[in-house]
Amino acid sequence: MNIQSIYQLYSISSGIEINSKRVKKGSIFVALKGKNFDGNQFAYEAILNGAILAVVDNKKYALCKKIIFVYNTLCFLHELAMYHRCRLHHIPIIAITGSNGKTTTKELIATILSKKYNKVHYTKNNFNNHIGIPLTILSMPVDTQISVMEIGANHEKEIEKMCYIIDPDYGYITNFGIAHLEGFKSVKGIIRSKLELYSFLRKKNKVVFINGDDPIQLSNSIGMKRYIFSEKKKKPDINTDINIEYLWTKNSLKSILYVKNIKIVSSLVGDYNLYNIASSITIGIYFKVSLKEIKEAVEEYVPNNYRSQIFIKKNTKILVDCYNANPTSMIKALAFFNNIQGNKITILGDMLELGLVSNNEHEKIISFIIEKSNINIAFLIGNIFFNTKNTSHKIKKFMNKKNFVECIQKYSIQKMDYILIKGSRKIGLESLIDLI
Repeated sequence: MNIQSIYQLYSISSGIEINSKRVKKGSIFVALKGKNFDGNQFAYEAILNGAILAVVDNKKYALCKKIIFVYNTLCFLHELAMYHRCRLHHIPIIAITGSNGKTTTKELIATILSKKYNKVHYTKNNFNNHIGIPLTILSMPVDTQISVMEIGANHEKEIEKMCYIIDPDYGYITNFGIAHLEGFKSVKGIIRSKLELYSFLRKKNKVVFINGDDPIQLSNSIGMKRYIFSEKKKKPDINTDINIEYLWTKNSLKSILYVKNIKIVSSLVGDYNLYNIASSITIGIYFKVSLKEIKEAVEEYVPNNYRSQIFIKKNTKILVDCYNANPTSMIKALAFFNNIQGNKITILGDMLELGLVSNNEHEKIISFIIEKSNINIAFLIGNIFFNTKNTSHKIKKFMNKKNFVECIQKYSIQKMDYILIKGSRKIGLESLIDLI
């Protein structure tokens, strides 16, 4: 079967599935391989579960006419997604990438655009990699009016490759932070990677949204079709399209922005979320969503998945940001937390995928807490933090969560006014909320 005939079958199917146990009747199963699994082994099971077609890249598992062989199932998935996107080329897609804030920004944009469009498609969960992106494209209905796609990356050329699948019409880079250094090798590698989005959009003469307060974005987008937002008092020399004023007051735990004298108050915690909100407002204005509706959307939006969330237990406010962590986001969260007045502690988990600079970056976090913070106690959880050399009376290190939980009672952390919990997703610090 060629890609056209498979696509015709896909167009009448109930969708693409890569997990044989989640196969729905009438779906197409694509057998992918990973470090610890081989989807080829489950192709026949998928057919028994109701799949109308299974695609494998190991001939010995092509056990019936409903199972077809291709040389590489991941490449097939990419090709099918590109074919689908080509058929739906009229649908505008906004691509979002960056080191921090991608998911929050994507969701805010989708929430705002939903005030105008009835059919907004966007990346669900964390489907932002080489597998999630083609699946997201293939989940885009033919009646979609606009789409917001999140692109994650942990090595160079990945964003470039995903752009060829997505074929975005618009793009925005949230920031250039220290993340995934294990794959990028250096901060310059991170910047080059994110700018792959600009390179694609430049070739296609498409529009890029620019944070005018970010010199890297400004200098690397010269000559492109740009729509710029900026804090006017900071950059009076920039010809901005949208001027935004940021306001944050101690202990308010609110992000406040003024746009054209309209006050917008977000429940997102942390001044570091201001640019995420500002960019989504800017994109909403570009697509002619009214400021009244933008204000409604931003103020209605409540984060989930333990991203910039507030939990209140008795008199303690718990700030939870466990969706992910890297040195840039960790320092920003701590700096914000430092400005809050009251008795406070922080519970931090290891920052993963930092490669050779991992120990040094964790030492920097501890130095910041010791030298520049007014935090009462910092509980550091994970093998990397545990093996750091830097220490003080307010630093408490634990090899893992279990060791921390065994000692949690003696520190009376429930008596604190504020608690900040942050760490990489795999550390799973959100499980500690119920113990506080």
